[in-house]
Amino acid sequence: MLFDRGLKPALVGVLLCGLLGLMRCSVAAQLALHGDAATHNVQPVELAAHEREWIRDNPTVTVASLQYPLYLFQDEHGQWSGLNNDVLKRVTAMTGLQFVHQESFSTDHMLERLKSGAADISTTLAISEERKAFLDYSHAFGGAGWVFVGRADAPRLESFEQLAGRRLVLPARHALEDTIRRDFPSIVIHSVKTYAEARALVESGEAYATIENEIGAQLYPLGPLKVGGLVEGKWEADNLAVRKGMPVLLGILNKALEAFPPAELRAIRLKWLEGVAPAPAPTIGRQLLEWACWVMGGLGLFGLLSLVWNRRLRAVIKLRLAAEKDLGDQLAFQHALIDALPDPVFVRDLHGRLITCNRSYEEALSVRLDQVIGRLLIELDTLPEATALMLHEEFMLQLRTRKSRFSKRRLQFNNGPREVYQWTVPFYSADGKLRGLLGGWTDISQRRAESGCQCPQ
Repeated sequence: MLFDRGLKPALVGVLLCGLLGLMRCSVAAQLALHGDAATHNVQPVELAAHEREWIRDNPTVTVASLQYPLYLFQDEHGQWSGLNNDVLKRVTAMTGLQFVHQESFSTDHMLERLKSGAADISTTLAISEERKAFLDYSHAFGGAGWVFVGRADAPRLESFEQLAGRRLVLPARHALEDTIRRDFPSIVIHSVKTYAEARALVESGEAYATIENEIGAQLYPLGPLKVGGLVEGKWEADNLAVRKGMPVLLGILNKALEAFPPAELRAIRLKWLEGVAPAPAPTIGRQLLEWACWVMGGLGLFGLLSLVWNRRLRAVIKLRLAAEKDLGDQLAFQHALIDALPDPVFVRDLHGRLITCNRSYEEALSVRLDQVIGRLLIELDTLPEATALMLHEEFMLQLRTRKSRFSKRRLQFNNGPREVYQWTVPFYSADGKLRGLLGGWTDISQRRAESGCQCPQ
């Protein structure tokens, strides 16, 4: 009876509160998955015949991309991510356009790429009169205000009048620069390349303030800085900037943005921007309620631990797969790095068999890796027989003596003699065991020919 009247209802209440706590966490997970799931059932936008023909002739659009968290940035794997990238993915699903990112390193650099035609669009450029001369802008799909950022020990900045006679630091060709110079000539404007440089100058006291997007101003620990008021009457709309002379592309983008479901756009913005802007201070009652929810949620989770213990093995497997993926990423990076070297490079095992090589090695000897991997140099016809035998014997001698070799010499190749700078060094495993040889050469004859050098051989 006592269990039915008291303990049983209490236990049920604890479990319900725990489930409520878990539901709050699941909402965030659903928002994170929403962007990927939404693109599977996208209705294509209706395009005119000349627009479809333009996409067939121009299937890819080059995006001048500047790191601008949380709108556009490269993640730990080097992939472009962020709110604007999700919007571009949705436009791809609706129109078939493919967007290729090319990184820019400052606003000025991005503008020059667009002006010269090296890039077609940008997703992070605010509208200004200077930019309208060579850029067209799509419909807006969001936006944020501009805020003053000054030192924490200085009075809070609320207006441009407070900056009269003071130094304001802005990234070069900032969207508000022309307006400030025209309307507030007493403000001394200093230009830098990036927002990070601008913040650093304000921190050091070399400048009095800077101006940032209100979302971006909240992304970094403020430390000695303080966010001031909004710049009155100024708004940074989220647009796609398209270089002049591409009206068909602008029309396609506008059609896609017009057809963008408002609920989905709100979900994407919530996914990236929720929690960035400072929230109002909660009341004591709200804090007590939230603490109570956390306590009850913790008790509920404690009661559920016995039910989820069997999932531990699945979690371990997931971690193992993630580690294998990371290892695969590292190997892919190393392979890309060795392929990028301009000189031939090879790796051989303790018996002189080829383990791997780069593209320059394949091109120099007119072979493919899959044809020569695991083979000795003397088993192939990639070099004259005498040259192959001499090099193989040198490799085996180095493996016995464990000595490195660096020499400038003349070698006979299948297409004639070449003067090269050759190097081979032993390499070891993490436990200090000899694993083989790493080597390569620089074709001095080719370098001289390419440079037009008439120096004696």
